[in-house]
Amino acid sequence: MSAVESNAKVVEFTTGGFIGRLFGNFSWLRLLLMVGTLAALMSAAKQPILMAVADQDGNVMEHPELEMLGFDGECWRPLEGHEVVPLPPGSDLFTLPGRLAAGFDRAADEPIVFDEPGYSAVCCFLAPAYLRILLPAYETLEDAPGLPLFAYSAVGIRDGEFVTAAIRVDEDVRQDPLTFDFAEVEAGVAKLTGLYSDNPLVEHLTHCATVYHCRAAQNYFLERFEAPMPAAPTCNATCVGCISFQTKGGDEQYVAAHDRIGFAPTSDYLAEVALGHIERVGADAVVSFGQGCEGEPLVQGANLVGTVAAIRAATPAGVVNLNSNASKPEVVSAMLRAGLDSVRISLNSLRPRVYTAYYRPVNYGFDDVVETARRVKEAGRYLMLNYFVFPGVTDTAPELEALSAFIDTYGVDMVQLRNLNIDPEVYLTVVDNVGGSAEPMGVMPWLCEVRRRHPALRFGYFNPPRRRFNEPAPRLVAV
Repeated sequence: MSAVESNAKVVEFTTGGFIGRLFGNFSWLRLLLMVGTLAALMSAAKQPILMAVADQDGNVMEHPELEMLGFDGECWRPLEGHEVVPLPPGSDLFTLPGRLAAGFDRAADEPIVFDEPGYSAVCCFLAPAYLRILLPAYETLEDAPGLPLFAYSAVGIRDGEFVTAAIRVDEDVRQDPLTFDFAEVEAGVAKLTGLYSDNPLVEHLTHCATVYHCRAAQNYFLERFEAPMPAAPTCNATCVGCISFQTKGGDEQYVAAHDRIGFAPTSDYLAEVALGHIERVGADAVVSFGQGCEGEPLVQGANLVGTVAAIRAATPAGVVNLNSNASKPEVVSAMLRAGLDSVRISLNSLRPRVYTAYYRPVNYGFDDVVETARRVKEAGRYLMLNYFVFPGVTDTAPELEALSAFIDTYGVDMVQLRNLNIDPEVYLTVVDNVGGSAEPMGVMPWLCEVRRRHPALRFGYFNPPRRRFNEPAPRLVAV
């Protein structure tokens, strides 16, 4: 076997500086890069896609004969050349301890579990704006540890390069690694912490930007795009795959990917961050409650309403957005009256039983989520779904029908396609336990059918600025 990448449990692809600034400012450069990538894909389409494995030191290498398999949520299957793209910059490679890689023996026309001692399966964690099409194919050993809360995607090697089954769903480059230079982030941190030295929210965002390398927080200090406004240290749901809080000794034995904010910022602190960002960025500014480093913002309803009112008393510019589980319709109504522009509702499913099994809501139910959506559209505001896509669950006929009916009934403007961060076997068990399992049709056929049924619906990954609210629905980007 030949080593492709060595001495790395996690391999991150990053670039920045002058090229990054060009990439962020000129659409023609992005177009040239895409065209070049497409040409490379066409020429490589007939090259075999080999299975990737890792040795006990974390060196990732190709198997000389076995080909890449993907898991569609029901079964393993081989991939054709047109189904994969080069591993996107900013993606990570993970080894999967206690899990044996599965590959395809084309001569025998059957899958093979690679059980040579000292080797484990490999997967990737995709960069932002990319949607996972297939899960990694592996066999789990009895003593295997649980997997931490990441979105695991199939990965292989073609002609010495890593490839994965994914599609780009948003052409916005706001979190592309080519647009970030950490020295510039640090300069922004120095500037804004000096400007807002008494604001603890800015201190919290500094930790997010410099320790967790959160792209949203880094964009705040780079004075562009969207500013995060985490508002709540607590939550009214106990999601199976919560990335910011896991009880010790809980049923999943997970470890949260990062810590939640430890305090509830006042409306004065929140408004100061928001108004400063809007002033510096201008009309395209977005400021958003509801971040990965907090609980549910609606539990801090009074602070949120006060913040929106303060922002709109000072300026009509920018978009004030709420990312939420939509559990408190009355609070959302008050925010809408104060001037809230858009709402993004996070969901793993539009089927109440599957939703409840994952979210495990406390003192609210799926009907409250539905009522919030109704009120947002009744107020004439922009309604989005933050839809956690999972192969084998999302791309099933029952889920498709539930999603389609919700879009038709409540006039959803945009569906943001996100990869659900969770151990695949855990989530499939959660869904199966409530009778939510069904035969998958494949993520790409599912996407095509949603597009066919709802041609005006926007797909994406990021919260758009106001000027994009009424733009025609863009095509999905293949690479």
